[in-house]
Amino acid sequence: MSSVSALIVVRLDATTGQVPLLARFSYDSGAPYEVQAAFFDGPSVLARWHFDRQMLAEGLHRPVGEGDVAFRPRQGSGAGELRVDLRGGCSGPHGQAVLFVEARALAAFLEQTYTVVRAGDEFLDLDKLLEEFLAR
Repeated sequence: MSSVSALIVVRLDATTGQVPLLARFSYDSGAPYEVQAAFFDGPSVLARWHFDRQMLAEGLHRPVGEGDVAFRPRQGSGAGELRVDLRGGCSGPHGQAVLFVEARALAAFLEQTYTVVRAGDEFLDLDKLLEEFLAR
């Protein structure tokens, strides 16, 4: 299996202003539809999310998503960025987060993922997945 990852600085929209965080975006051919993102504050992982790769790519160009995850392009800080709206299991403001990711850095990462598995060539072995699930 092949994989790629990138460290990208994201900005968390907080009530006191925007807080920079480091995010590691990862892609593995073993899970061809998903991009994993881990958000760090120093050495601590604050949260991990799994995003649909196609939805993430489409979010760079048009609003997509509803429910727990939504993406939409926006102009900010003199450059294009992706607004990421996340809603977790908690109710109220503590179960929500808004992040801003530089579009160019994210697009470069996504291009790397397409060298691992081209768009449209994703394959998920459902028999193997079911076998692993039933073995638990």
